[in-house]
Parts: sequence; structure tokens; C-alpha cells
Amino acid sequence: MNFVLLSGGSGKRLWPLSNDVRSKQFIKIFKIEDNVYESMIQRIYRQICQLGENHSITIATSQHQVSAIRNQLGAEVEVCVEPNRRDTFPAVVLATAYLNEVKGISEEDVVVICPVDPYVENEYFEALKELGNIAAKGECNLALMGIEPTYPSEKYGYIIPKMTSKKSEVLCFKEKPSEEDAKEYIMQGALWNSGVFAYKLKYVLEKARELIDFVDYKDLLAKYDVMEKISFDYAIVEKEPNIQVMRFKGSWKDLGTWNTFTESMKENIQGEALTDEKCSNLSVINELNIPVICMGLRNMVVAASPEGVLIADKKQSSYIKPYVDKLENKVMFAEKSWGNFKVIDVDKESMTINITLKAGHRLNYHSHERRNETWTVISGTGTAIVDSKKYKIKQGDTVDLPKGSKHTVIAETEIKIVEVQLGKDISVYDKQKFKLDEALVKYN
Repeated sequence: MNFVLLSGGSGKRLWPLSNDVRSKQFIKIFKIEDNVYESMIQRIYRQICQLGENHSITIATSQHQVSAIRNQLGAEVEVCVEPNRRDTFPAVVLATAYLNEVKGISEEDVVVICPVDPYVENEYFEALKELGNIAAKGECNLALMGIEPTYPSEKYGYIIPKMTSKKSEVLCFKEKPSEEDAKEYIMQGALWNSGVFAYKLKYVLEKARELIDFVDYKDLLAKYDVMEKISFDYAIVEKEPNIQVMRFKGSWKDLGTWNTFTESMKENIQGEALTDEKCSNLSVINELNIPVICMGLRNMVVAASPEGVLIADKKQSSYIKPYVDKLENKVMFAEKSWGNFKVIDVDKESMTINITLKAGHRLNYHSHERRNETWTVISGTGTAIVDSKKYKIKQGDTVDLPKGSKHTVIAETEIKIVEVQLGKDISVYDKQKFKLDEALVKYN
């Protein structure tokens, strides 16, 4: 069976821990042992891997998330990369063509599509296999998973089944309703639309060719930026007459807001923080190297990162998005395939960054035209290359990088560097990449 995990999102509802590069699925909040945490994407990937070796997993994502995915799941993880964001219909079509043409999966094989960020237990993955088996029988073109509602939510779309049995044909779909309408839908046996569905590859490929003029996977990639932005539900699901829904009664939680996100934390405090005895139902996540003290706070979330600080009532935090939209969103922290970086100070004509480079990895060979840089090695060993000259570096060493110089660093062990940038108009766009002579990469 083939699983495709949809990894998207802009990271605004869980600000300041998330941003355009670090969406919610990359935040490490699930404690697995002392001082070791995993993210949503690590958790669900691990859970699917535990189903057995006869299942393939592909992550469908946009270009700006690839480094974070490889950082957290490893360099070998299968990734289908969207050139840009075009919503779930183009993403699913591209992933389906990728499975068929790049991975060589038969058109008769089954694909199970699911979001990367639900908080679920093992029973959910057994249900995914059951859903795939429904699609494999060929009695329907699409098999959906509907979640049995636990309350009349206004956040989800609803599936109205014809029957209340575990598997049923679909009567109709309802958009995100008012609370009163949601109560009425639930009285009719409605299910939350989980965004999980299964099909045979040939079905989506045939539907895609009806709606999109393309030849093959490479042609899809070339035309991707002009494809219509439309969800899979609107484009396909709600127009498909031969469709079934499978009822899922198990544990399922969408961690899309701070309120639901903090409910899944095993501990109320992560990071350096102190609270007094009058605090109750308080969650604190502190990613800064400074302490946070909370006194007399009830039903609150406090989150601190290089992006900013949030102090909010848990229920009210669901409405954060329009406020984040008003901010000038500079990425202050990101995980990359090679390691991570964290901005620790920004001034008018300077920026200071902590860089951690994993052993055996290197930065791009590049230059800047409008700024000088200085590297100071905090720990570890490696090799700096500046204008094709190699320098062994270790703790305490500094490397000056004048504007225009081509430079990179290669980590022998994990290496931590403080980078100071000096210049006017410091920008991520002031960067030119060059091909590095592989002979220079080898250690002396």
C-alpha cells in the first residue's frame, strides 16, 4: 500500500513557534524520553513505518519544506516536491503521477492520502489499511475516512452518509457550518471530513487528464505554476457519484490551534520557565535561552521563540492569524537538511546568527555583494573554504569573509558557528551560489 502524506501550511496559527519555513508539523513537542522530543511529522512517519515494510511512504510538499523534512526524517525519505503552492488537487495529482512514473507504481495499486499533522494512535493506522482495502476492492472510485464527531465543531467540513453503518455511500457534503447547523448535521449521523481518502492510481490519473492538459509527470511540473488553485474536495470529491465513507470512532485530533496543540503536550512546561501555585491550565513553551516567569495565569498559553512572544487565552488563541498577518514575517529559525540556524540579534546594519552544521554536511558555496561576514567557531571541527583556499577550523577560530568572497564550511564533526553579518540592506536575496570543486571537499 502507498501512503502519501500531505505536508503544507504557512505556520501562522501556531506563531511564534511556526513560520513559513517551519510549519506546525515540524515543532517538536511530543516527549519520547528525557530531553528528547519529536514533531508531528516524525511521529506519524514513525507510526506508519511500524505497520510493516510492505508499505511505501511519500511526502508531498512544497520546495521550502524539503530541507526541514530531510532534517527530521533523514536524507533517504521519499519526497514529491511541488514547485509552488497550488492547493490539494494539484498536489495529489502531482504525487499520483510521481508514484506512477518515477517510482513505477502500477495504476492498479492503491494510494492512501492523509494529512501529516493529526494526533492519532495506532488504531488510526489500522483504519488507514482498512480504507485502502475498500478502495482496492473497486466497489467505489473514492473511499473517504469520516471522523465521528465529539462536539459540534465549526472548524471542519461534514460528510453526511446515507446510513449509520461503518461503511456507507455518501448523501452529501456540508461546508464548515455554524455551531447550530453542526448540531443538526450530527443528529443526521454526519462525520467530520478528515481529509483522508484512498483510490486506485488510475482513477486520479484519468480524472486529472479530464481536467488538466498534460502529457506526463515532467509536463505537470512544467505547468504547475499556472494550474488552478483548488482543493481535491472541490475538484473531485464533491462531484464523484461512486463514493463511500468509512466511519472512524477512534482517537483523532487536529492540532491546528494553540488550544488543541497544548492538549497533546505531556508536560505543561518545555524550556526554561517558572510558574507560581496560582497558575492553572497553563502551557509554556520557551525556545529562548532566557527564563520566563508566569504568575497567576489561568487557561493561558505562553510561547517564546526568536520570532516573538505570544501570551494568550487558549480559546482566544484560535483567532491569531489576522494579527500575525500584520507582522513583517522574517524567518528567525529554521531546520535545514544540513542542520539549523537561529537569528539571535538584528540591528539596522547587522545580524547575528547561530548556525549548527551536522557532521559530514556543508553550506552552499556562495558569496554576498552587500555585506561582510565573520564566523566564530563555538564548538566542533571542520574546513572553511574561502575563494578556493582551504582552512582547518576548530573551537575559538575566526574566519573573515569580505563581501564578494566565495565561501562555505564543511563539518567534520557537528560544528557550531556564530555568524556576524555587517552591511546595509542585509537580505536573504543577497546571495549568489557557485559550483564547488569536489576536490576541495575532501579532507587533507
